[in-house]
Amino acid sequence: MKKVIIDVDTGIDDAMALSYAVHSPDLEICGVTTTFGNITVEEATRNTLQVLELVGAGEIPVYPGASKPLVRELKEKAKLFHGENGLGNVELPLPFAAPQAMRAAEFMIATIKAHPQKITLITVGSMTNLALAIMAAPEIVSLVERVVVMGGAVTVPGNRTPVAEANICADPEAASYVFQSGIPITLVGLDVTMQTLLTREHLQQWRERDTKISHFFADMCEVYMDAYAKVGNVLGCGLHDPLAVGVVIDPSFVTTYPMHVQVDTSGSASDARTIGDRREQPASASNVDVCLEVDHERFVEHFLKYVM
Repeated sequence: MKKVIIDVDTGIDDAMALSYAVHSPDLEICGVTTTFGNITVEEATRNTLQVLELVGAGEIPVYPGASKPLVRELKEKAKLFHGENGLGNVELPLPFAAPQAMRAAEFMIATIKAHPQKITLITVGSMTNLALAIMAAPEIVSLVERVVVMGGAVTVPGNRTPVAEANICADPEAASYVFQSGIPITLVGLDVTMQTLLTREHLQQWRERDTKISHFFADMCEVYMDAYAKVGNVLGCGLHDPLAVGVVIDPSFVTTYPMHVQVDTSGSASDARTIGDRREQPASASNVDVCLEVDHERFVEHFLKYVM
């Protein structure tokens, strides 16, 4: 089993990613860290605890993390897509468990050092926690097995703005710092995640299961799909964060290309474009393996098998 830490800003697709990871026989979740993004870090922490308890994994520890970007002002919550509470306004019981006292960056550092070359970090929110961890302990760059990042849009338009993807523009400086740190990164961006659609037919199949979990995910994702429809995507919703988990479970779901990737931090957060240099260059010049192709049918089938 692959040891992972999952760094989330638990909105709707984060919740699906957590359940997918919990039910995968190939992953051992050492802990979940939380950050701001879709919602505040306090809400993300609560939602994470709630979702883990719903899917029968309440024993997994949750570590609260950054509450704001490294240098910029905190952006508004993504209420259109994730609802006021981050879970499509579908209510869950308050969690029995409490978050851990240790902060997210400290947990990352301690766990990576305790298991050198064994930890894969999956980040599906702002990259602030990881940036803070590297700043505090630069040695983890060579001790982590890999970082799989859901973020960016190298060859396609953004989803927060025409150029910027939501997780990158949540904290452009943190993303830029991580990309330049030398840590091994696989970037799972909109280039591939927008090809992995969950449809309303899938939601109906979940409802027919008639379980507490299946109804929760169906109701929550219906809100997500309604938001997608408002911006012109009527076929379904992208499985953004779940694909990042899927890439760790089975890297053959995607085809990656080595590139030098940087983040444009010169303007506002809305201008924070991920720029990938696709020209032929020495391997030493690349800093990110960028996912540009995905076997979407095989991935979606696997996701549906293990999400609940």
